[in-house]
Amino acid sequence: MLHPLWLYVYGMRQNIPFTLTNAYFVSISTLNEVKKTEIKILVCLLHFFNPNRSKVVACWGFHLLVQSRIIKSMDENVNNNSRSAAENHGPPSIKLESFESFYNYGRAIMNTPSRLVNRVMARSMDEVELVEAKKQSQHEMKRTLSWWDLMWFGMGSVIGSGIFVLTGLEVKNHVGPAVVLSYVISGISAMLSVLCYTEFAVEIPVAGGSFAYLRVELGDFISFIAAGNILLEYVIGGAAVARSWTSYFATLCNQDSDKFLIQVKTLPHNYNQLDPLAVLVLIAVSIFAILSTKASSRLNYIASFVHVIVILFIIVAGLTKADAKNYSDFAPFGARGIFQSAAVLFFAYVGFDAVSTMAEETKNPGRDIPIGLIGSMVMTTLIYCMMAVTLCLMQNYSKVDENAAFSVAFEAAGLRWGKYIVALGALKGMTSVLLVGAVGQARYLTHIARSHLLPSWLARVNPRTGTPINATTIMLFATAIIAFFTSLDVLANLLSISTLFLFSLVAIALLVRRHYADGATKKSDVAKFCVCISLIVGSSVASAVYWTRTEGWFGYAITFPLWLVGTMGIWILVPIAKKAKIWGVPWVPLLPSASVGINIFLLGSLDVASFKRFGYWTLILVVYYLLVGLHASYDIAKLRDHNNNKEKENQLNLDEENQNNGVLALPQSSGN
Repeated sequence: MLHPLWLYVYGMRQNIPFTLTNAYFVSISTLNEVKKTEIKILVCLLHFFNPNRSKVVACWGFHLLVQSRIIKSMDENVNNNSRSAAENHGPPSIKLESFESFYNYGRAIMNTPSRLVNRVMARSMDEVELVEAKKQSQHEMKRTLSWWDLMWFGMGSVIGSGIFVLTGLEVKNHVGPAVVLSYVISGISAMLSVLCYTEFAVEIPVAGGSFAYLRVELGDFISFIAAGNILLEYVIGGAAVARSWTSYFATLCNQDSDKFLIQVKTLPHNYNQLDPLAVLVLIAVSIFAILSTKASSRLNYIASFVHVIVILFIIVAGLTKADAKNYSDFAPFGARGIFQSAAVLFFAYVGFDAVSTMAEETKNPGRDIPIGLIGSMVMTTLIYCMMAVTLCLMQNYSKVDENAAFSVAFEAAGLRWGKYIVALGALKGMTSVLLVGAVGQARYLTHIARSHLLPSWLARVNPRTGTPINATTIMLFATAIIAFFTSLDVLANLLSISTLFLFSLVAIALLVRRHYADGATKKSDVAKFCVCISLIVGSSVASAVYWTRTEGWFGYAITFPLWLVGTMGIWILVPIAKKAKIWGVPWVPLLPSASVGINIFLLGSLDVASFKRFGYWTLILVVYYLLVGLHASYDIAKLRDHNNNKEKENQLNLDEENQNNGVLALPQSSGN
């Protein structure tokens, strides 16, 4: 390889002016070395020109070739540096005007009322969620999932969370053998929600899941409140499953279900049984979720396959020990116990919404998501009902263990060896639930951060793994703290109320999507739609309140017709504003309206303490939104409007310039 100094000497011997030769030498000396082929080209060029001819021409040719090499090298360095910076620092942060100084923030707080009016019902657009929001993560998530992956993710995220965690607790204390009816009721409610989620996930296949859907249809404020409850749902759900994992592991080790819990008498009741093993399990699962989504899917395959085999064993082996006498008192707690347990056992179906967050990583969302979501929910409901019947036929409901129901039932039935298989299967199932939860909750947090309602560094996607590492870590930290301190019954009730609230909003959002479009829907139709929605929600709330206050049935003769009037009113009086492009929920508005009614009614079956905790958490979210989220959202909207106006102005100037050029060109051509 020739050194650039040789070129300098060669140029001097050819009498090329010193200043130019020196300049070339300085330029090329900025490179570590010059490719041999390039040097040959330069030498040949200089030899081509005779000294009597213009050496300046040779000199400039020499200069252009060297310069092109320098520019190429500089471009490579810039690209490498920018790529390195992107990997280390993520997307460039957007400066939010309200938070640039204390003065700006104080002025923003003073303008809170006007900004709240501006943003409380401000709706996003499909394109913003699909394109602009993704840019905040800089790197795309890898599209590696098929309907088969989603099917197993759906079953893995659901089966194990409730059937092993809460069935024993509800059977013994609230419902008895009628728990199968509770699973049917909560399964119908879950299926209606699945249908609503599926249409949204196909139309808006992004990692934000229900947060993105609500942001598009119900506006900024409601979507943020729902987002906070989404995060609460995942944290509480993961903590509950992790604590139940510890109980079944103790059973597998032939110990009492609370063997590995640490009792601390100085702490309050329901928060004094510490669970370090649950924290370790959460850490292990989160590490796997960080490494790869596809690898997580493969692990879920294995765990779910083993889990299905164990479930078949539970049903077949358990029914061999069935005793019909255990069904003699089918509903010892009456209808109220059935619906109360249905509200709590709705937790058993929580997790399918995590599959909708994987739409951004699905190869063909229009085909894969409906098959994966609906198929997994049908299979899950059938399995739950069969397992519930088996448990109550094996053992009298009053003797069912609250923490490890199936394992203890096998031991009581004389199948002591079987309890180890059951415990192992339960651990496999709950591991799948934790894994899918870790994957889904991180993607929720990522998309919320994309909207700048949370710090933007949570939106970063690692370029190597294609996963949101920061978001996964934060959710792990929150879940581990809750799992370490909080008892299972507190977690279950709080989880169900957040989930039912969220699913009700998603169903309402679907009605809005189908029957309202900005600028297209008439004001009279909007008024009719609002009246009908008010009837649906109001009658559902009235039914829930009536359920909690009295044991009579007369009130439902009033509330149900009101619900029906609201539903039929939308169908008859309000025209369709937007049809589903790829896959749509059938029988709209009947099915979404039924989802709203059932979810709100089940909310009325939960205890007062759960509503208090829910209210406290929602109040915290409202305060955060007013102090931070509102102003971040306002600044982003203002910046987006400024950029859009600037683009329009540039486009108008360009069109005007092109038009003027065309007018000037016409006389010239005619003159020729």
